[in-house]
Amino acid sequence: MKPKRAIATEQIHHPYQPPEGWAAMPVGVFKASTVLFKDTADLHTYRPRDGKSYRYGLHGTPTSYTLAARLATLEGAEHCLLTPSGLSAITVVSLGLLQPGDEVLIPDNVYGQNRHLCTGFLPRLGVTHKVYDPLDVPAFEALLSEKTRLVWLEAAGSITLEFPDLIGLIRACKARGITTALDNTWGAGVAFKPFDLLPEREPGFGVDISMQALTKYPSGGADVLMGAVYTRDQALHDRLNDCHEHLGYGLGQNDVELVLRGLPTLELRYRAQDASTRQLARWMQAQPQVARVLHPALPGSPGHAHWCELSAGGAACLFSAVFQPQYSAAQVDAFVDALELFGIGYSWAGPMSLAVPYNMSRSRSLALPYEAGHIVRFALGLEAADDLQADLAQALRRLG
Repeated sequence: MKPKRAIATEQIHHPYQPPEGWAAMPVGVFKASTVLFKDTADLHTYRPRDGKSYRYGLHGTPTSYTLAARLATLEGAEHCLLTPSGLSAITVVSLGLLQPGDEVLIPDNVYGQNRHLCTGFLPRLGVTHKVYDPLDVPAFEALLSEKTRLVWLEAAGSITLEFPDLIGLIRACKARGITTALDNTWGAGVAFKPFDLLPEREPGFGVDISMQALTKYPSGGADVLMGAVYTRDQALHDRLNDCHEHLGYGLGQNDVELVLRGLPTLELRYRAQDASTRQLARWMQAQPQVARVLHPALPGSPGHAHWCELSAGGAACLFSAVFQPQYSAAQVDAFVDALELFGIGYSWAGPMSLAVPYNMSRSRSLALPYEAGHIVRFALGLEAADDLQADLAQALRRLG
């Protein structure tokens, strides 16, 4: 008879194991730091970080491996690394590929935190950067040099939503052996497949790396921060995977559970928010207080032709309105404050619509692609489009 053990010891070393045969649609949530090995021989066996074996909770659990596999399929990739945020996904790409003396190029409409990374942090490591116009491929080609190792792409661009000449930019990089990385948060794996942009004309033509802020569409609930980095090339994945491990990126498995829960409805939400956004973007075009509406699906919006070539099937949930120049920043802020159904806050693709005024002089190096006027970016949620339109109308009336 085994000696009686203390309650804590008994609970920690309890022999019960659940029986095999349990199956359910939701993925089980496995939370652990320590992973137990069968014996010391098992402990000493090499276990690569390949998404197939376990050695420590930081490196992966059945829950996070399942999410990575499903996201890779969504994006059309072979490999997926999960990170704690969209910014951390950007960071692992830049730190994993760039060394002292290297150069990175970013579009002028790049996500603001990527710009800050290139202007404020990477220079400390001896990495320089240049800013390019994503709609001007010849000017872009002139900026490329022997030091250029990485080019960031963004489709559509942050805030002003220009859709870049992805095909021309990627061709220029491929001709010179330069790695391309796309922030595909906006496309979400729905609008287009970044590793196969021209499936009928040139199968397999696309970017080298894609990343997303899973905070946005994959989550859909505005309740979790997470990112992902995607690749098809094994050697490239291995480089990024090595950097990922050194940075110690880990995830809370309840957060992983939330993103897994959001994936089945991702396309439904994307299409619904896309439809509402197009309706309100067209309506805003006709309002006298608005000088211009920026949205890739609208003819005349910067990069519209490039959007038509690649992703006429999707345009996400964002549009920006440039107000007539006679309205001051204070008046535009008052318009935003008057909105009743739009929250004021960053991020997008959640259930609540959002509106944020921007001072573009702080986030652009080159000339703006539109006439003077203060800008507001709208992120459409899941409210009824007619209700949102009525809310916009009452706030616009206050502008006069």
